[in-house]
Amino acid sequence: MPNILVTGATGLIGSNLLEPLAEIFNVHAISRSEINDEIANIKWHHIDLKDDFDVKLLPSDIEAIIYLAQSEDFRDFPTKALDIFEINTVLLLKLLDYGREVGVKKFIYASTGGVYGNRQNSFSEQEELLATGENGFYVTSKLCSEVLADNYRQFMDIVILRLFFVYGKMQKSSMLIPRLITNVRENNLISLQGSNGIFMNPIHVSDAVSSVLAALKLKGSHKINVAGPEVLSLKAICELIGNKVGIQPIFEHDMQSLPRHLVADTTNMTRLLVIPRRSMSEGLDEMVK
Repeated sequence: MPNILVTGATGLIGSNLLEPLAEIFNVHAISRSEINDEIANIKWHHIDLKDDFDVKLLPSDIEAIIYLAQSEDFRDFPTKALDIFEINTVLLLKLLDYGREVGVKKFIYASTGGVYGNRQNSFSEQEELLATGENGFYVTSKLCSEVLADNYRQFMDIVILRLFFVYGKMQKSSMLIPRLITNVRENNLISLQGSNGIFMNPIHVSDAVSSVLAALKLKGSHKINVAGPEVLSLKAICELIGNKVGIQPIFEHDMQSLPRHLVADTTNMTRLLVIPRRSMSEGLDEMVK
């Protein structure tokens, strides 16, 4: 079987991706912590991406690279600015060049829908992106990485997946959906811009994993939004959570602020990758247990 390299292998997407990947590849998984799991066709590399590691420690016959790594300190700007940029951008460039040197055929990069900013309309991949700092340092680092990756299209297929609010069981408590579940359960006040808050189409991790697997089969280079099948307001998501845990959410409304929505146009996703199938209600069932 061919070899594949995965960074961010212990994150939400990575941990759900490894097993199906191992059915078709010899998987080389990078983790900052030591992993003792003995799974067929998975070899763990104990590497902290914040350290200056030698790419010669990695295999020289890699078919594809899936870059899922991102800084855990992505909210901590400016204190952790260098760490954020190192993992989100500098290390990406290092692995792009490693891929070029060893003849990688495909490089999949997990970007974010945040690169579009926040607007009233849904976001299409054909839109021209503005390189400003208004969307925050984390998003800026992701946009820089997209531009860097584009430069390597002459050496390998580059597939950039712009992910919109991936969620699922065992997700870190600091992420959006787990935070909302906690706030509803603990009767914390939930702030909404306007009557309903922002609208979004979050994607369950199972559909995100299916999208990555489908991207491995794509020919050529692409930028593709990866988002869920339903557009829901923040208020509607909280009310879904409330119905499942038996607690009515408590809202406060800022009627002076207009919400700027984060809704992906998924036309290209459904045409090139997969049709997302897991509803928000189904996804929340496993998270609130």
